Amino acid sequence: MRTGAGAVHPLRPGAVTIGREIRPIAYPRGEVRASDFRVAEVEVGKPRPGEVLVRNTWTSVDAALRLRLREKAPPGYFPAFPLDEPMDGIMTVGEVVESRADGFAPGDTVWHASGWRDYAVVDAESRALGGVGTLTKLDVHIAPPQAHLGVLGSGGLTAYAGLFHVADLRDGDVVWVSAAAGAVGSLVAQMAKIRGHRVIGSAGSDEKVRYLLEELGLDAAFNYKCGALPDLLREAAPGGIDVYFDNVGGDHLQAALGALRRSGRIAICGMISEYGTEEPPHGPTNLMLAVTKGLTIRGFRGSDHTHLLPEMRRQMGAWVREGRLHYRETIVDGLTQAPAALAALLRGDNTGKTLVRIDGAPHRENADG
Repeated sequence: MRTGAGAVHPLRPGAVTIGREIRPIAYPRGEVRASDFRVAEVEVGKPRPGEVLVRNTWTSVDAALRLRLREKAPPGYFPAFPLDEPMDGIMTVGEVVESRADGFAPGDTVWHASGWRDYAVVDAESRALGGVGTLTKLDVHIAPPQAHLGVLGSGGLTAYAGLFHVADLRDGDVVWVSAAAGAVGSLVAQMAKIRGHRVIGSAGSDEKVRYLLEELGLDAAFNYKCGALPDLLREAAPGGIDVYFDNVGGDHLQAALGALRRSGRIAICGMISEYGTEEPPHGPTNLMLAVTKGLTIRGFRGSDHTHLLPEMRRQMGAWVREGRLHYRETIVDGLTQAPAALAALLRGDNTGKTLVRIDGAPHRENADG
């Protein structure tokens, strides 16, 4: 589904603007709940030299946010969100309201990493999220603004870098993608098909399996809840696989180790099966197969590959324009619904990229003095 970003609501000169921020007030135990967050009303500051004021219109919802909703995030990852503070480090798209930075003007569509709020004052030179979230002017003629949070954004970068550089896709490879109906997995699966490979996808519902087969054109797909995972994978790929793109971890990773052929490769960009668990996760019991089969297992993040952003945008933008690469969006309306959108994503209720369309209201403007 594609929709517009909505109308711009300019700020009145000389007014003090009150915006909203979603703030965590408790670290979730198990499932994410709305009661773990509050909506704070804050005065929106004025940009200083080198900064711009952005009215946010779309903000991202990503499963990996759950890793930062802990007392401590995993070592080497982005830091945990402090309680009762704005959630810095969430990709968002918006329109420049006021600029004191070279290269940006009112009306420009930009992305940055100060999401889950109405307005943000952004330093144009700040390298957020390893550089992916640095303030960037967007070309909305390629695709609608919100697409830059998915297919042409960090999700697209993760898919592109993971498949072609981390997994080192080679001629004749058979590819299995877990969470293949999700924001990243659906792009990986399609790119592998565009390059002429046999692609198997797995997902958590029959509806998503139909999407993979009928809309994305995968060669095989299965609902991992409908049987023993190794058996389902063996039926879909009786000759084995060469590449596993891992979004899930856990039993999926174990099944992949069993199905991979010699010199197979695993690219791990996420382990959603472990994000909300209270107990330490159990590792695969068949990891010795990595030795006996000569496998390569490599974890990565999209932010490790920011140098590929221009290349990714050119290639994936071309595939989108040609109608060869499709993307679906699960859109939730209203900033205050962001926590519920995250909870639904973690339950597997989404297809494609999950986005919150920020309504821009209510906000108050109080006259100075």
